[in-house]
Amino acid sequence: MENGIDPLESAIGDRLRLLRTARNQTLEDLAAASGVSRAMISRIERGEASPTAQLLSRLCAALDLTLSAFFAFSGSEGDPLSRREAQTVWRDPETGYQRRAVSAPDTASRVDVVEVEFPAGGRIAYPPETGRAGMTQHVWLFSGTLRMTVGGTVHDLRPGDCLYMSITEGHVFENPGDTPARYAVVLDRGRS
Repeated sequence: MENGIDPLESAIGDRLRLLRTARNQTLEDLAAASGVSRAMISRIERGEASPTAQLLSRLCAALDLTLSAFFAFSGSEGDPLSRREAQTVWRDPETGYQRRAVSAPDTASRVDVVEVEFPAGGRIAYPPETGRAGMTQHVWLFSGTLRMTVGGTVHDLRPGDCLYMSITEGHVFENPGDTPARYAVVLDRGRS
């Protein structure tokens, strides 16, 4: 860690600024579109603040990106092999939720694969993403327990269970158990 700034937090800030400026958005534009304050966006872009999963999800929605696309810090464009040691791992500072971008970034695939470790007692609620028509995901539980609420319906998942859902529906991830839940999210971005 250089000058007290975590390299991943710095990369997140650089990525957010790059994506925002590539869309000709000012800090004010992104703040208005995401509901995240201009000051917080500025702090994230400078690597001074760690965004939570919910906050980052709101920023990504405003940028019309998935979290997987946001974390696609590829070193070699279009390489079909994603080595574990090179995969981006990010931990939500609020819940301890950890996501690993498993699939190779910058390929022609519409599918993103993410490995998640979700702490016992953790809860993250994602609002409906109306601009994401056609996007779907599968949540495949490997170990632990996971309670998913999708559009008002509650699903209690056990190891081996897989739940399919549209991204356009609001959904809540909860771990009601006393051990971490490990699962994969297989996200289909839909029409290219």
